Order: sequence, then C-alpha cells, then structure tokens
Amino acid sequence: MRIGKKSPKKEKKAMSVSLYANLFFVVVELAMAIITSSQAVLLDAVYDGIEFFMLLPSVLLIPLLYKPSNERYPFGYMQIESVFIVVKGITMTAVTVGLIANSVDILLHGGRTVPFDLVAWFELFACLLSVVITIYLYYKNKVLNSPIITSEMQGWVIDCVVSFGMTMAFFLPKIITVAWFVPFVPYLDSLFTIVLSMFMLPAPIKTVAAGFRDLMLIAPEEETVQNIKSVVEQVLSGCHYRALNCEIIRTGRKLWISAYITLDKDELSVHRFQILQADCIAALAQQYTDFYFELLPEIQFDKEDIILRINDEAESEDPAEQLPVS
Repeated sequence: MRIGKKSPKKEKKAMSVSLYANLFFVVVELAMAIITSSQAVLLDAVYDGIEFFMLLPSVLLIPLLYKPSNERYPFGYMQIESVFIVVKGITMTAVTVGLIANSVDILLHGGRTVPFDLVAWFELFACLLSVVITIYLYYKNKVLNSPIITSEMQGWVIDCVVSFGMTMAFFLPKIITVAWFVPFVPYLDSLFTIVLSMFMLPAPIKTVAAGFRDLMLIAPEEETVQNIKSVVEQVLSGCHYRALNCEIIRTGRKLWISAYITLDKDELSVHRFQILQADCIAALAQQYTDFYFELLPEIQFDKEDIILRINDEAESEDPAEQLPVS
C-alpha cells in the first residue's frame, strides 16, 4: 500500500520562492564581488549561482515526481530526484575545492586587501535574509517532507552560518587595531574563504553519498532501518511468528518497505494479514509521510521436493532433462 501526500503545487511554490531569492543573491553578490574583489564574496556568489541553475530543473521536475508508478516504472520517477541531488552535490563539491585552490594561490602571492567594512555589512544583510528564507522553507516542509526542499533548506542554513561568520570576521580589522595585526590584513579574505570552504565541504559530500545509496538501491542509513523494524516488530508483538525480515530501499523521498514474517503455525489468514498490514501502515505513517509497505508471509520451501516436482514434469515430456537430486 502506498502512503504519500499529493501536494506538487505547494512544493513548487516553496521552491519558486527559494529560486527567486537565489537569483537575487547571485546578482547582488556578483556585483559586490566585482566592487570589493573579495574571494569570500565570490565564493558565496558562485555557490548561490550553482544553486540557482540547479534549482531551475528541480522546479520543473516536481510534477513528474508525483506521477504514480506503473508497470514500466515500478518505482515511479523518484530515481530522477536522486540523480538530480547527486549531480548537485558533485557540482557543489567541485566548485568548493576549486575556490580553495584559488584562495591558496592568492595567499602564496601576497594576499589581497579588500574594503572590510562594506563586505561585513553586506554579509550581515545576507545572513538576515537567509534566516527569513530558511524559516519559510522549514514551515513549508513540515507538511511536504520533500528531499529537494530539505536539501535546499540545508543550503540556506549554510549560507546563514557562513554569512554570519564572515560578518564577524570582516569586522576584525576594525576591532583589532594593534600594529602587529596590520601585516596579516591582506591575507584575511583568502583565509576566511579557505576556512568557510572547509566548513561547507562536508554537506555536498554527504549529499552525494546518500544519493548514491539511493541510486544503487542500497538500504538507507542503519538508524532508519532499525527504526522501521522496531515499529513493525511492536505492531506484530501480538502475532505468533518466529522471524521477521525487512527489505527496505529508498528512491528519492519515498521508502519501499517489504516485511516478511515466518509464521509459527502452518496456516494463513488473509483477513488477519490485512489487519496487521493496516496497523503497520498506521504506525509508520506517524513518522514517515511517503512510503510503500507490504506485509508478506515468508514462504519456506524444500529444495529436494522442488527438484522432484521438476523431474516429474520433465519425465512426462523428456526424461533426458531430469535434474540430479542432491
């Protein structure tokens, strides 16, 4: 049974707000980077520029993600979301590494002096705007639970923290006015860029790793697997069974859960299974908004018995096709 909220219009609206905010940031930050020649501001501009160009296709993808699965696409179109997130993560990682290399090169060539006051006030403004966008996406995603919005929200959180850190850092030349600090001022911009890049780097790397897990149809993180098994076991606690085996994969935002139970008795009540499956779905729906769940009996078979049956069939057609019984 499939469980999931159908709200592509709300999701697209939330992403559109983030899209226009990104476009505004890109234009303003590029202008500021040109005016100040700051590598740190350029880092922000390039980062937000990539976010903007990656957001464009994601907004167009949203209606496709809500199309139901069919015989040709048994998992629906959710894998497209995983591909998009992996591409975005790889692009962000590559750009961040490139900016680190460029900043190191500037350091080795004597650094660069920038108008620290102007950059500091600009970054404070960027920080406040990032907070507003993050709060908006957070409240929208409480209902939608969209991986794309979650990924976008993480980007705005990083922007907020980075902008606040840059605000504090670029005020340093005004706070520290002692003579020994003056020779270090030309290196501050590049040093801030390297430190901020190292801070930002783990997020896209984790995004890529999680996306590859989904694309390879590997079970999600152990915490999610154990939590799902715990919920199912609790529901089945009153059922007489010997073993429970869960197969769980994730495609984009959707979890696909197959729970196999080995019964104590050699009997099966379809009505009882329907009740247990409904109870499991109700319990899982308290924590997950988009998933497919099925409860199935674990059918055990005797290998020798199957071979004998195959041989019986083969004997009636061609005795030479019989299989050896081990």
